[in-house]
Amino acid sequence: MSYKLDELDTRILKELQKDARISLVDLAEKISSSRSVVWRRIQGMEQAGIIQKHTVILDPKLVGVGVMVIAQVKMQAHNREALPNFIEKVKSFPEVVECHTLMGNIDFILKVMVKDVQAYEEFFWNRLSQIEGVREISSSIALTAVKNTTELPIRLD
Repeated sequence: MSYKLDELDTRILKELQKDARISLVDLAEKISSSRSVVWRRIQGMEQAGIIQKHTVILDPKLVGVGVMVIAQVKMQAHNREALPNFIEKVKSFPEVVECHTLMGNIDFILKVMVKDVQAYEEFFWNRLSQIEGVREISSSIALTAVKNTTELPIRLD
């Protein structure tokens, strides 16, 4: 289903990205539209897959996973089995909150959230490095989050 965003849609999305729990009445008021129009727009964007889900953002430290590690993974080979096998294994690890395939020298970049450095060491040695086809893993521990947002920069071009 094709859906073309317009100015009203972008205003709705910007507000929902700030607070997905905003009431329909409050959202309509904020963007100067009617509740029924806003509801129809949201429904249309959900059906088109633009809005994928409504979620909650947690404070990692307060839920016990305050250490973020960025792991860069190089594979030994790029054959039909190695990459899908790696992807399926990584999807099963709750510590991995993001996994991206890359072009260039690195094959995958992972964002890993753990309790502490010892927890990452255990994860690294006993699970991540044990995936068949992994050649090299370079890990960096994030010290300070200078910017951390889930809000996408929505623009009409």
